[in-house]
Amino acid sequence: MNVNQQPHMASPYGQPQPGYQRYPQPGYQRYPQPGYQRYPQPGYGGGHVPSGYPAQYAPDNGPGSGYQQGPPQGMREPPTSGTPPVSGAQSYSQFGQGETQNGPPPMVAPPQGTLVSQPHTPNAVSLSGPTQPPYGQQFGSPPIGMQQMTNQMASMQVGSTAPSPAGPGYAPPSTAQAPISAAYTPSAPPTFPPTSSAPSQPPPTEAVAQPPPLPYYGAPPPAQQPFPNAVSTFSSAGPTQPQAPPSVSQQSFPQAPAVSQPPFSTAPPPGPSQSYGGPLPPTQPSFQRAPLPTSQPGVFPGGPPPTSTHSQLPGPMPPQPPVSQPSPYYSEPPPTTASFPPQVGAPPRPPLAGMQGPPMASQGPLMASHGPPGASQEPPLQLQGPPMGSQGPTMAQVNHVPPSQPGMPPGPINASLSGPPPQPGMQGYPPQQNGAFGQVRGPQPGYAAPPYSGQPNYGAPPAAPAPAPAAPKRLDPDSIPSPIQVIEDDKANKGSQPFTTGVRGQAPPLVTTRFQVKDQGNASPRYIRCTAYNMPCNSDMAKQSQVPLAAVIKPLATLPPDESPPYLVDHGESGPIRCNRCKAYMCPFMQFIEGGRRFQCGFCSCVTEVPPHYFQHLDHTGKRVDCYERPELSMGSYEFMATVDYCKNNKFPQPPAFIFLIDVSYNAVKNGMVGMVCQELKTLMDYLPRENPDVESNVRVGFVTYNKVLHFYNVKASLAQPQMLVVSDVADMFVPLLDGFLVNVSESRVVIESLLDQIPEMFADTRETETVFGPVIQAGLEALKAADCAGKLFIFHSSLPIAEAPGKLKNREDKKLVGTDKEKSLFQPQVSFYNTLAKDCVAQGCCVDLFLFPNQYVDVATLGVVPTSTGGSIYKYTYFQASSDQERFLNDLRRDVQKQMGFDAVMRVRTSTGIRATDFFGSFYMSNTTDVELAGLDCDKTVTVEFRHDDKLSEETGALMQCAVLYTSCSGQRRLRVHNMAVNCCSQLADLYRNCETDTIINFFVKYAYRSVLSSPTKNVRDSLVNQCAQILACYRKNCASPSSAGQLILPECMKLLPVYLNCVLKSDVLQPGADVSLDDRAYLRQLVSAMDVAESHVFFYPRLLPLQKLDAESTSLPLAVRDSEERLSRGGVYLLENGLNIFIWVGVNAQQELLQNIFGTPAFSQIDPSMTSLPALDNPFSKRLKEIIESIRAQRSRYMKLMVVKQEDKLELIFKHFLVEDKSNNGGASYVDFLCHMHKEIRQLLS
Repeated sequence: MNVNQQPHMASPYGQPQPGYQRYPQPGYQRYPQPGYQRYPQPGYGGGHVPSGYPAQYAPDNGPGSGYQQGPPQGMREPPTSGTPPVSGAQSYSQFGQGETQNGPPPMVAPPQGTLVSQPHTPNAVSLSGPTQPPYGQQFGSPPIGMQQMTNQMASMQVGSTAPSPAGPGYAPPSTAQAPISAAYTPSAPPTFPPTSSAPSQPPPTEAVAQPPPLPYYGAPPPAQQPFPNAVSTFSSAGPTQPQAPPSVSQQSFPQAPAVSQPPFSTAPPPGPSQSYGGPLPPTQPSFQRAPLPTSQPGVFPGGPPPTSTHSQLPGPMPPQPPVSQPSPYYSEPPPTTASFPPQVGAPPRPPLAGMQGPPMASQGPLMASHGPPGASQEPPLQLQGPPMGSQGPTMAQVNHVPPSQPGMPPGPINASLSGPPPQPGMQGYPPQQNGAFGQVRGPQPGYAAPPYSGQPNYGAPPAAPAPAPAAPKRLDPDSIPSPIQVIEDDKANKGSQPFTTGVRGQAPPLVTTRFQVKDQGNASPRYIRCTAYNMPCNSDMAKQSQVPLAAVIKPLATLPPDESPPYLVDHGESGPIRCNRCKAYMCPFMQFIEGGRRFQCGFCSCVTEVPPHYFQHLDHTGKRVDCYERPELSMGSYEFMATVDYCKNNKFPQPPAFIFLIDVSYNAVKNGMVGMVCQELKTLMDYLPRENPDVESNVRVGFVTYNKVLHFYNVKASLAQPQMLVVSDVADMFVPLLDGFLVNVSESRVVIESLLDQIPEMFADTRETETVFGPVIQAGLEALKAADCAGKLFIFHSSLPIAEAPGKLKNREDKKLVGTDKEKSLFQPQVSFYNTLAKDCVAQGCCVDLFLFPNQYVDVATLGVVPTSTGGSIYKYTYFQASSDQERFLNDLRRDVQKQMGFDAVMRVRTSTGIRATDFFGSFYMSNTTDVELAGLDCDKTVTVEFRHDDKLSEETGALMQCAVLYTSCSGQRRLRVHNMAVNCCSQLADLYRNCETDTIINFFVKYAYRSVLSSPTKNVRDSLVNQCAQILACYRKNCASPSSAGQLILPECMKLLPVYLNCVLKSDVLQPGADVSLDDRAYLRQLVSAMDVAESHVFFYPRLLPLQKLDAESTSLPLAVRDSEERLSRGGVYLLENGLNIFIWVGVNAQQELLQNIFGTPAFSQIDPSMTSLPALDNPFSKRLKEIIESIRAQRSRYMKLMVVKQEDKLELIFKHFLVEDKSNNGGASYVDFLCHMHKEIRQLLS
């Protein structure tokens, strides 16, 4: 059914059209059932709606009567009337249908009703309906008419029922008593019904009435009409007809109460966290649910928007990129009041009134985030169904997507999944319909929701349509954890004072917080970030928790101007002092004994004699009296001058060389790349890297051009003109000259400039289209070998190397393999030639940076082998056009040439007894199990290291790690950079969960997953990510949170954003590509992310979205960011989105003329040129401030971000919406709300 098929624009954003409110039509029940997530319809799942909005965001408007839209492709629509036919399962979304159903939940799972065990408490947020028997439950009384349901729904309250001023559909949160939905009291961790529990059917959405969807752009919400879709799936069906449970997402998690009330309690769980919703009722096999009134949003009060349907994942839910969202549930520390403050800019949403669906699903997951365990918590919200004996399945069940049944059309996997999981702020939102978070409209009168086809028991004929429910309350997305809230809280709490590293095991501020570091014995978080700052004492605890123990190390990170670089220590010819046994370098962890004559190693406990020249007396505390005068005894990071013993062949290295190898085939000349590179290199010769800005660079340079043959150039200073030497025997590459190829720039400047002027002219009329690639790298490698130095090759290449030569490739692009078991072959190199070549390059210290300018498939997976094995970088400019891409390419090239880097590097990580480094991720080569070899290591590259236990650790000594990198500086000096880190150890799981860093955990998960696609199908990779995340959260719930109902989703405070961020990873282009994502782009992103640091991976997976209409030109601060959801965009606003690779300026159709004049120099929306790549320089404070902001954002990232202007309703908007990661994606990725529900279900399954 197209729930939202109609173009969004058809009705005001998100407002139901009259008569076409998304009520389920008769026979056509739009259930937003849990399992019935909206099918991605064309336009609906994110497709473009005719109006130009991806449908997925469109408001959910039910089809008019008789007007059914077909389900999105691949989905079956439920029959309009009659029992739903059973349809084959469709892979509707990522989650198996079993998990989410679009229709009524499969029979297997009992519908969810309120748990019997859970009484309906007025204050609790109950997603379940009034105490009347749950409708639609088979065991309960038959569903009543719509009207009644509506009334019931109205009676259930998530929070206070009175509508809030915010707008129709909002009820102000009641302050007096925390609404149940608000029930999350700070003290209790909010519980969300676990999505994961047994597949149950989502509870009917019955109780929740949702407000009409808000207009997408922030316009006032339309009059509330229940969304039929949104409504629980049960809603419109006749009473007799059981309804499918709402989609899991909707159902499963009750939505959190309005923002104002925290749906989840954040209090630290004193004990086990609260349960999600209450005990799950036993599954009742034939439980059928009556349809809830449509007005109810999916079961979750905050049910996920229909969009989520799309998200259903068939089968296990594939990991999706985590979306960061504020957590609705508060995490650990409970908020002081039950309600959460509304998010900035969003009106507080009242708890859903009357939203009580079955306890589980119907409520958004209650998330309880807890503060440190042990804190008292109020009872979390519980999802309860109507308090009746016959209740639908427990939330857990609800949350579960019912297993798909054979013959059933796949519903969204979890319904809840389908719908976005309630977001932190979503609690009070109706399920997202089509991705629009808005109020859910009630069922339309006269429409019965069609039973979900294929659901047994759901096939009963639709009941008479219920009257439209009272205006449903809007579920508040602000009740699920919000990334923006977490980021802002961290800035407020940790951004003002310096972070001192002297205290062992303290977690640093987030990467999004600006702070100053004072090194007092542990490495700065700019160099090392850990996933956990409290490691489990033994391997059993580590296995139980499943929290990865890893460190993301950026050895040569650039520091801000107010922090001093590592001190350089020179011990003369004797070299650095080291432990005799493990060879660890002298550091603050060494203990001096016997009056200072010997020291005991902190890593292996071996005692070593102190050399006479290094002896110093100890003070009364046992410290050396010169401790604070020696960086290696008092600092976490420092460098040693290496002696000749640390050099290859026992001789000091030559300064490195840069060799520029330029493709001069037809494509490269025609698109302007050759002329541009040659022109820019003339300038860059003055900016080669150097350590002292006052001294000339020691780096030598050489030049090669190539197509099917290679042209070497002699640019010796004594020549009047450069000389070209052609090597056409590419099968046996050699360098035709020694003297004159690598030269000093200052001596040969005139000849070099003459050459760079002549190259574009020489090849201007070329007709050669074929290129080689392997011999090009071989040429550079041979030149470095001949000069006996390390160095870097800058290769500018345009096409697939099909000319006869070593490393020749064929076009193997085959989209039909995507999604199959053979898909992994697309990420693997097609020939082994480049792996062997990479090994030779690393041995010589030859790093390769590749600049690609493809117009078609070039097999990045194979061409990228050498760059990613040598510590190099890949830059890709698809369909390169000089006019629009010149700025980005030249800025990338400048930075790449100028940045500080080390050559011929070897890194080793040593650890204290009890743990060891077992796995490494990044752009490097390893010839053994301990040494990470990097031909080049620059200031942007990270190496991620995973640790495992090999013995027990003690809480007294903690765990120590030392990262030592031996490298050649750009001036030719051999150095050792040492970073030390000590973390605490714990014997209680609660301590582990109190001191983790989610951003680093996600960085590790992404790298692990992106490497796994080389050997496993992407679906398996996504499933394993979801499973590990569920195990982490289930372990916390079981062992650290205070007891609570199973309907609550309880998250640890420091991990409350784990689901949203993980969802972003799961639906990233590498793991779940859309049809328009090329294989080259996927291979490029996979290689790019493998060496990203935590700050870059954070913004890449959860982009920053700034509302420019709130920018104060006079202030130095930025406007408060908003969450990545279309629901947060206002038609009257202009927004800036950045993800580390691109900057988008999105312009709403109703943006104020003054704002447009200040930014674009024209007051008319229609006159804005969407092809502009830079904003005009205007003489007004706003324009100047905006340009400053863009430049400062670009300066923070390692790659220059191209600016793109996206007008609302323009074709480019689909690209922009791809980065609104809290919404459902076109490629089938779940919305945040849906995924949260899915996670809850997974957790409940693990706990049961």
